[in-house]
Amino acid sequence: MLLDDLSMALTHPQQFFRAIETARRPLLVLSENPSVDDYVTALAIRSLFLKLEKEIDIATSAGPAPESLGFLRETGPVHGDLPNLKKLTIKVQARDTKIDELSYNMQGDELHIHLLPKSGTWNESDIHIATDHYRYDTVVIIGCQDLEQMGALYRKYTDFFHSVTLLNLDHSAGNEGFGHVNFLDLRAVSNSEIFFHLLHEYNESLIDSELATHLLAGMIAKTRSFKSDDVTPHTLKTASHLFSKGARREEIVKHLYKTRSVSTLRLWGRALARLKASDGHRLVWTMLTREDFARAGAELNAVSNVVDELMLTSADAQIGVVFWESGDDIEAIIHAMRPHDALLLGAPYKASGTRNEVRIRLKGTKLGNAESQVIERIKREVKAN
Repeated sequence: MLLDDLSMALTHPQQFFRAIETARRPLLVLSENPSVDDYVTALAIRSLFLKLEKEIDIATSAGPAPESLGFLRETGPVHGDLPNLKKLTIKVQARDTKIDELSYNMQGDELHIHLLPKSGTWNESDIHIATDHYRYDTVVIIGCQDLEQMGALYRKYTDFFHSVTLLNLDHSAGNEGFGHVNFLDLRAVSNSEIFFHLLHEYNESLIDSELATHLLAGMIAKTRSFKSDDVTPHTLKTASHLFSKGARREEIVKHLYKTRSVSTLRLWGRALARLKASDGHRLVWTMLTREDFARAGAELNAVSNVVDELMLTSADAQIGVVFWESGDDIEAIIHAMRPHDALLLGAPYKASGTRNEVRIRLKGTKLGNAESQVIERIKREVKAN
């Protein structure tokens, strides 16, 4: 699809839907640390276009969506890599030399393809290698402030992302506007909310009960059931509209907050055992090791549930931090309530997210070192203000 096809004569919603409808094969990509809202937004977009008989894949280096979203219908797989991205074709001139047998085998990391002729031989000039177009020609990037936030997918397929049409959907003030078309709304508290308004303006009749439930789930997850400080009348009006469309709020709350898997409960137990607090700074934090995840049988995406529980069970806390081991690095989620700003608290570590919650990564350090460094920095910032 040519960039000119996204004519600025079209409205923003028309640009979004036309880009996907005319794409050969669209792809949705999330950050390497997607929120529940990011997952739900992608699932909602795919659910809608499947009904319109348009196939869309979803990918993030973080892997599958959290188990808590299993109640959403028509969710489908989320890939941890980009499957079948580009086809390689080996062409052999067989007009004069016919093929009798074809076989292949692996030798270490090399694929060896063997062709036996019925008679005669092939020369190098008889063999040509061709690569097809990329499988995807349009990519919607959800919840990334810049291309690097796609993590391993971007590092592995940099050329691909610079060869296709990029649609950038985000609500973060730090977004760099890297897309060929950018769908940014700083009034929105979630990406689900942005997609709702695009769809509402484009064709409201497409919003059925199932799609409304998807979008409300994203908003509830992002705002902790509308209890976060960044909820606005604009957000509540959107939620009310989704209720009127048949969104199942009770079912969402049950699965996101009232139903926890055994593995998540085990992980929360291990986090609770290391819970620390600084009452003078209204700050609580905890840490999780690789062994904690292994013993609990929990995946990394269960960390968001630990953050939820941390803030819900620490009534006086305004700032909560969860650290965990991630390869050779340490990652952390910083959750902050007004008057504090999570983006400011995490700024020295290139924080990504919103003023309400951010993720940071400290490369090549140990859990204890990361804890002391970040917590002392937060204490100084809180004291200064």
